[in-house]
Formats: sequence, C-alpha cells, structure tokens
Amino acid sequence: MTATMEPLVDTLIEDARWQAIGIDDLAETVAQAVMAEHGLPGEGFEVSLLACDDRRIAALNEDFRGKPVPTNVLSWPSEERGAKPDGGRPAIPRPGPEGMPEELGDIAIAFDTCDREAAEQGKAMQDHVTHLLVHGLLHLLGYDHVRDADGDLMEATEVRILAKLGVNDPYVWAGAGWAPDELERNDGR
Repeated sequence: MTATMEPLVDTLIEDARWQAIGIDDLAETVAQAVMAEHGLPGEGFEVSLLACDDRRIAALNEDFRGKPVPTNVLSWPSEERGAKPDGGRPAIPRPGPEGMPEELGDIAIAFDTCDREAAEQGKAMQDHVTHLLVHGLLHLLGYDHVRDADGDLMEATEVRILAKLGVNDPYVWAGAGWAPDELERNDGR
C-alpha cells in the first residue's frame, strides 16, 4: 500500500468562482514549486489559503492593515523569517514531523481584484493567480519587498519559479496603463 502525501495547502473556498480555475490544485502545484525552489520537501509544511471575494478581503485589509479597500492578496507568516541584511536570504524553515506539519502561515486572495487585474494587464487569470500565490507563499517564507535589495531578491525568485511553472515574467508587460510596481501597491504587505 502506498502512503498518500498530505497536501501543503489547506484551501477554504468562500467564493465559488474560484472553483472554475481549480484553485485547490493550482495552489498545491504552486506550493510544491515554491518548496522545490528552496530545496524543501513537498510535505511536512502547511499553508492555509482563503479564496474569497473583494468584500471579504477589504474587511481583512481593514482589520490587519487599516486599509478598508480590496487588494489582490494578503499574507500572514506564522513567524518572522526575514533576513536582517537588505537582500539577504530568509531563514528557511524545517519541516515538521509526520502528522505535525510546520505551519507557514495564511494567505487570502480576492477573486474580483485578481480577475480585474488580469483583464487590465492582458493576462490569463490562471497565470496572474499563479503569480500572486507564488508572491504570497514567498512572503510566508520570509521574503519581502519593503527594502530595495529584498525586493530584487523576491522578484528574481518569483520569476524563476514562475518560469518553471510555464508562466511568463509578470514584470514584463505589454498592456498600457499598468506598471510593474502595481503588485507592490496592491499586495497585502
């Protein structure tokens, strides 16, 4: 008998529109890719994902950041893993023992904002959501973009992971009216 691997991502779908893009499977695929990029096993960790709408994420954004507006993605790391020096690598966590996975944190993602941004940027919704999930998961691992060198490291890591997932560099754009710092202004960090 073969043991089945527990999923990395525990997804709660509050907005049924997320089911059309297969958010459960997409989140698991993205999480596995993020872990592989860091030489971590695909088990022994847990992430909670809330797939919601703009109303719900606006309430969360107000509660946790004092900003009563919707955003695309929010993340709450279970602990601080960021590097002290600007541009340094975060402290990568160790997996928990069998049956007690190491909790990395929580992510919330809003369908309405993601759908609107994907359309404005001329991107497939699935590709845009993949990017935002990578971004949120990297925050849980201690990456950030507040300081310049940290942002450069995070962006380069995102681009590498996305390429392995078959998603084009999201920081190269063709659409008018959108700039690569749009993610920086809209994400929940």
